[in-house]
Amino acid sequence: MIRVTHRISIDENELEESFVRASGPGGQHVNKTDSAVQLRFDVRNSPNLPDDVRGRLVRLAGSRLTLDGVLVLVADRHRSQMRNRVDAQERLIDLIREAAAPPPPPRRATKPTKGSKQRRLDGKAIRSEVKKMRGRGGED
Repeated sequence: MIRVTHRISIDENELEESFVRASGPGGQHVNKTDSAVQLRFDVRNSPNLPDDVRGRLVRLAGSRLTLDGVLVLVADRHRSQMRNRVDAQERLIDLIREAAAPPPPPRRATKPTKGSKQRRLDGKAIRSEVKKMRGRGGED
C-alpha cells in the first residue's frame, strides 16, 4: 500500500507501469533501453479514493485523463528506469494530495468603508494640487 494522506492509501496493484524509449539526453544508451515510464491509474474505478477527491482529481488531471477515466503519467526526466518509476509515483501522489485538499471557501464580496473612500479622495486631492503647482507660472 502506498500512503498518500492519513485517510487515503493506494494499493500497488492499482498502478500499471509500462516502459518505453525515452527521448532526450543519454547518448547511445537512450536508443537501446526502455527507460521512460508510463504510469496508469484508474481514477474512476479506484475503491480507495473518496468521491470528493475523485471529482477534484478528474478536474486536476485534465488532458492526462483518458475517456475511460485512466490517469496516464509519463516520466522520462532521468536516465535510469528506476528513478523514472519513483518520479512517476511521486507525481501521482502529489496530484492526489492536491486533490485531497479541500477547496478554499468562496470569497465574500465586501464594500469599501466610508473612511477608506474619504482617505482615497483626500489623497487624490492632494496629488492634484501638487500637479497643478508644476504648471507654468502666469505672466505678470
